[in-house]
Amino acid sequence: MADQSWVQRQEWRDLLFAHWPLRVSTLRPLIPRSLDLDCFDGRAWVGIVPFRMTGVRLRWLPSLPWLSTFPELNLRTYVRYRGQSGIYFLSLDAPNPLAVTIARRFYHLPYHRAEITMRSLGDSIIYDCRRRQRDAPPAALGVDYRPRGDAFRANPGSLEHFLVERYALFCASEDGRVHACRIQHSAWELQPAEAEFRRNSLAEAAGFELPETEPLLWYSGQQATLLSAPQTEQECHMFAAGEEPELRATRTNPAFLGR
Repeated sequence: MADQSWVQRQEWRDLLFAHWPLRVSTLRPLIPRSLDLDCFDGRAWVGIVPFRMTGVRLRWLPSLPWLSTFPELNLRTYVRYRGQSGIYFLSLDAPNPLAVTIARRFYHLPYHRAEITMRSLGDSIIYDCRRRQRDAPPAALGVDYRPRGDAFRANPGSLEHFLVERYALFCASEDGRVHACRIQHSAWELQPAEAEFRRNSLAEAAGFELPETEPLLWYSGQQATLLSAPQTEQECHMFAAGEEPELRATRTNPAFLGR
């Protein structure tokens, strides 16, 4: 995707990446048949990512205070479509009803209305989410998290790189058609993290159980992103050809987001 094709800008702040390994057979029934689970050393992975959205705006419009800043929570796994790796969201929660409606309608994403609070206490983020969507299974997350250790960028081929350096998302509409969206951003700057989960029923609401193993935890303070418009299955031929040079360049060039 060339830079000129982006339609939405977002900034993501104070993210926690919490990841657990799962058997492929656990997640396969939850993924559209046209998508393949993307595995690392034979295992599928699922991630819980709480964070705050800021600066959300369409390319042709300024940020709007009542729409541009709100906390969000996503439950995700990793897939491949026609050779392209990407993210598949099992659920997303946000307190902004307009943002939820727009994302469900135009991006075909499983967003739910939720009550979310996110505040800083010392070096920790105190995060609480309770889903309020009437037609969705109840779900809640309560977690306190903080960065620990020096910042780093994931090495290509590493598990960290596999889990966070994703530049496409895939979803399926009600009629089963695949839709894809390109994501542009610089390489993630990560820090080791600590987290205490006070409650966590996201996986149960999605139809599976998390393993009892401790999750892999990373923190990132900020990431600016550009998103393309969703593309239909017929338009996804571009994914088979791989990345354009312009997209590869953005991974190491933070200045591109100022365009």
